[in-house]
Amino acid sequence: MKSKTNLNSCCHRMMCVLATAAAVGLVTAHSQAFAQDTKQAFVDPKSAGVDFTLQGEYIGWVLTGSQDFRPIGLQVISLGGGKFEAVEYAGGLPGAGAIGKARVRIPGQRRGNTARFIHGPLQIDVGNDHAIFFQKSFDGVIAKLNRVHRVSPTMGAKPPEGAVALFDGGSTDFFKSAKVTESGLLMEGTETRYAYGSFRLHLEFRLPFMPFARGQGRANSGVYLQSRYEVQILDSFGLAGKNNECGGLYRYIEPATNMCLPPLSWQTYDIDLDAPTFDTTGNKTRNARLTVRHNGVLIHDNLEVKRKTGAGKPEGSMLLPTKLQNHGNPVRFRNIWLLDRTPKPSAG
Repeated sequence: MKSKTNLNSCCHRMMCVLATAAAVGLVTAHSQAFAQDTKQAFVDPKSAGVDFTLQGEYIGWVLTGSQDFRPIGLQVISLGGGKFEAVEYAGGLPGAGAIGKARVRIPGQRRGNTARFIHGPLQIDVGNDHAIFFQKSFDGVIAKLNRVHRVSPTMGAKPPEGAVALFDGGSTDFFKSAKVTESGLLMEGTETRYAYGSFRLHLEFRLPFMPFARGQGRANSGVYLQSRYEVQILDSFGLAGKNNECGGLYRYIEPATNMCLPPLSWQTYDIDLDAPTFDTTGNKTRNARLTVRHNGVLIHDNLEVKRKTGAGKPEGSMLLPTKLQNHGNPVRFRNIWLLDRTPKPSAG
C-alpha cells in the first residue's frame, strides 16, 4: 500500500526526486470512436487500467550541472491510449514547495508498464511508483523520484459547534432531488433545501478518471454559492490554473495556486462566503467577499466579488440555495457541512 503524505509536508524532506514520466499512446480510432472515448469515465481505480497507475505526483531531489542536489516535483497526466504529459516544477509540487509556474512540459509514451519521456538529452522512465531521470551529459542516473499521494489536512474535518451536517453519507434531507450511490456518496446535480446568506462550507469531492476528455468536458462540476458564485470543479490536474479550471471563480478570477490533485483522489474545499448587502430599495451597498482553501491551501484570500459568475443567478437581497452542478460527469461528494453566519435582524 502506498503511503499517504499530508499536503503540509515539505518537499525537501523527501528522500527521492520526483520525475514524472507518462506514456503517450497514439489514438488510432476514427473520429466517432474517439468522441465516445471522451465520455468514458472511471469511478473505481481497480478498473481504470495501466495508464491510471502511472498518472500521479512524484517528488525528490535531482543532481544539477553544478553538482548539487535540488528538490523537484513532477506531475504525470494521462491523456488516454498510453499518451501522457509530464509537468516539472522546481522546488517541489504546487502548494508544497514549487517555485513559480511549471518549468517544462514533456510528452511521453507508455511501453508496457513503463512510461518514457524524452526531452533533449534527458530521459525519464516512470513505473513501479518511481520516476528515474537519465542525463547523457552525466552518463547515468541523476534522480530517482518517489510517487506520493497527498491528502488534504482538512480531509474528514468534523462540523464545528452550531454547524449543520448537510450530508454525512446517510440522510439527504438537506438537499433537493438528491441521489446517493450504493457506496453512500452524494451525486452531482442537487441543491441545498434551505438558503443561506453568509456561511462557512466544507465539502469533499472526487473527480472521475476521464483520460480521453479535454477542457470543460473532463470531470466538470461546480459549487454554486447562493446559486450565484461558482467555484469551479474540474480535472485540471497539472494544468495552468485558469479561471475556468478547478478552484477558479468561474470565468472571473484564477486561483492563486492550482491545487487540483489527480482524478479519483479525494479533495477538499473550505469556503467562507460573506454575502453582499443591499438597502431597502434593492441597491447593493457592499460586495460579497470570498475565501477559499483547496486541499488546505489558500487559493482566494478575502476576495472581493463584484458580480455573479458564469450562469449564476443575478445578485439580489433574496437568499438562494447552494448548488452542486450537474455537467454530465460522475463527480462524487461526501462530508458536507455548513456553519451559517448570516447576521440576525436586529430587534426593534
